[in-house]
Amino acid sequence: MSDISHTMLSNAIRFLSIDAVESAKSGHPGMPMGTADIATVLFKDFLKFNPENPDWVNRDRFILSAGHGSMLLYALLHLTGYKDFPMEEIKNFRQFGAKTAGHPEYGHGAGIETTTGPLGQGIANAVGFALGERMMNARFGDAISHYTYVIAGDGDLMEGISHEAIGLAGHLKLNKLIVLFDDNSITIDGSIDNSFTGCNLERFRASGWNAVRIDGHNPADIHVAIANAQTSDKPTLIACKTIIGKGAPNKQNSAGVHGSPLGADEIKLVREHFGWNYPPFELPNDVKNAWLHIGQTGKNNADAWHKKYADKVTDIDGFLDKTLPDTLYTAIKAHKKSLSETKPALATRIASQKALEVINPIVPQMIGGSADLTGSNNTKTPDLTAVTKNNYAGRYIHYGIREHGMAAAMNGLSLYGGFIPYSGTFLVFADYLRPALRLSALMGVRAIHVLTHDSIGLGEDGPTHQPVEHLASLRAIPNTLVFRPADGVETAECWILAMEHTKTPSCLALTRQNLRTVRDVHADDNLSAQGAYILRDTSKKHQVTLYASGSEVEIILDAADILESKNIGVRVVSVPCMELFFMQSDDYQNDILSGDIRIACEAGIKQGWEGFISDKNAFVGMNSFGASAPYQKLYEHFGITANHVVTKVLERL
Repeated sequence: MSDISHTMLSNAIRFLSIDAVESAKSGHPGMPMGTADIATVLFKDFLKFNPENPDWVNRDRFILSAGHGSMLLYALLHLTGYKDFPMEEIKNFRQFGAKTAGHPEYGHGAGIETTTGPLGQGIANAVGFALGERMMNARFGDAISHYTYVIAGDGDLMEGISHEAIGLAGHLKLNKLIVLFDDNSITIDGSIDNSFTGCNLERFRASGWNAVRIDGHNPADIHVAIANAQTSDKPTLIACKTIIGKGAPNKQNSAGVHGSPLGADEIKLVREHFGWNYPPFELPNDVKNAWLHIGQTGKNNADAWHKKYADKVTDIDGFLDKTLPDTLYTAIKAHKKSLSETKPALATRIASQKALEVINPIVPQMIGGSADLTGSNNTKTPDLTAVTKNNYAGRYIHYGIREHGMAAAMNGLSLYGGFIPYSGTFLVFADYLRPALRLSALMGVRAIHVLTHDSIGLGEDGPTHQPVEHLASLRAIPNTLVFRPADGVETAECWILAMEHTKTPSCLALTRQNLRTVRDVHADDNLSAQGAYILRDTSKKHQVTLYASGSEVEIILDAADILESKNIGVRVVSVPCMELFFMQSDDYQNDILSGDIRIACEAGIKQGWEGFISDKNAFVGMNSFGASAPYQKLYEHFGITANHVVTKVLERL
């Protein structure tokens, strides 16, 4: 197409964005106006996609990391014929119930690959997408061979997570990852000079990337840069020098065009500048048809792919199927039975590894990893080989000391499809990965976090490493399952539950110290699925109910022994997952939440246990930071003991 055709195509993006933001009276017009030329070249000349089958597995992934410029993405999806984005959705930008939310939200409409907006998350997700492509290619050959493209801004590259993400991508030589940097040198506070001194190109090169700078408004330069990036053996950064708000004579190249509508007077001047003589939301037919032709070309390419690789489609679809095999359930039941019979004393981090030794050989989609704590998290099983730049067929990722980047890459892997990513770090470092975990929950993405050393029970490493508030803070995230199993049996059950919940991230909080087997009577059923269940009941009319999770379950069992010796009826309830418990029926909850006196025990803060105990009852746990000492001494010092539980009960009797 001629230059003028490119300009008209780009202007369709610009003016849909301008008009939508103006109609909503809020939004970010500057970024779509500045990057429209880049996006036009990408979609017209390079991007593999199919508007009629948006989930086509071999499509290129397009990630708008600078999610505040969401109208760029919505305009592109509308123009190329995605059915979820008719003009009515564009007109309803940022309105309640619209698919065109203020920032791209995964699941709102086909074509949105991931939720972006929290800066840096998109580029870090893209590492997972790009890794997913390489890993699928290793499994299915050239049937899977595509690119992951990112549009990122200065803010994305300033956020700390970007350093983690580009370091991992460069190390793994994810050469099909191409980042188009909207290099406009403007942030909300004004010129980037206010807060940044450095060279992003040199930073990326030092991390193992190619990096080039081009004119982001020159279609020929953009085309050549992307074509060259496609032939590279490294990931590529293309710094596209752009003008934010291009075409707005009084606001372009300033922070004033970043996050506010242009206003009617300025919009009139922009229309005059580009010669765009059309009312709001109106596009000339030749421009509409040209964009729809681009979408139709994508469909034709996808149809050709299905014909060429018809013999592999069934196998690929099977890998993408989220149904867990029946053989897994049979194997886990046998594993549980063995544990109940042999009654080993195990740290639940060890019990987790033993469960994974059953799971991983049966479920090839499981992709393990750790933030440089493999020997402590016990996330690697003997059948897993490492993923490296020379072995994408591996199933274990050494993420390095990059908790935040790890969690975001896991989101990308999960969103890619097929893979079930799990990884490990210490529970206390959940603080480092929390923003990515929150997005997992918001998107409804299955990512499993093994969080070991879950309490003062880790002992001598002291309060910097002893999580106190972390269980409560993780439980506070909506649509997140926090599992804290009490022994090997519950640990195996919790693993299955984390795998079954395909639209929910899960956290497994696991101990460093050994715990005795409390489930010493085998049950085929997954009792942990109820979230809380009766472990022991010594009286038809119990006076006291004791609740605990994880390592404190054995403490309340010991307390129950003492109370029963005093002829006090006791019910002991294990609570491996509060979230699942509060999903149960009212009748079930009311039965579990019965008893004249209710005591909860957990080596963390009280917050979250209010649903089990009222103010007149008691909580035995932490209300301060920990200390450095052998864990037995710490439990005694902080009063998390069977005798202390008994004292609390007797005070209330």
